[in-house]
Amino acid sequence: MIMAATDNDDLVLVYDGDCPMCNAYCRMVRIREAAGDLRLYDAREGGPIVEDLTARGLDVDEGMVLIAGEQLYYGSDAIHALSLMSSRSGFFNRLNYLVFKSKTLSAVLYPVLKAGRNLLLKMLGRSRINNLGLADNERF
Repeated sequence: MIMAATDNDDLVLVYDGDCPMCNAYCRMVRIREAAGDLRLYDAREGGPIVEDLTARGLDVDEGMVLIAGEQLYYGSDAIHALSLMSSRSGFFNRLNYLVFKSKTLSAVLYPVLKAGRNLLLKMLGRSRINNLGLADNERF
């Protein structure tokens, strides 16, 4: 069970708050009202949600996590699920839907986007979240 993750069918998107790309995506993505409210959760803040994801073995440095009730979507599955829930209003949300509505295309593009993110964070001198406590895994 996801501890303190959702109230009233809210959706929770766990992301890296120190990542400019992640922040931009999270600020721009809009979901349909029928899907619920999207709550953003910075994984760098820790807490029960990150502890639960860690206990499940999910490395938040390797992918964002969408929590929808008891359902978890990780990495490319998260971005794919968000695209299907998107409002399609505005250029970004239409583009997000068109690109990531395909599970296959999401699986192909997500590692490319993640590599770009990792390179950007390395250039910015940011540390990894390292929620799994892996040895020698502090820097990008």
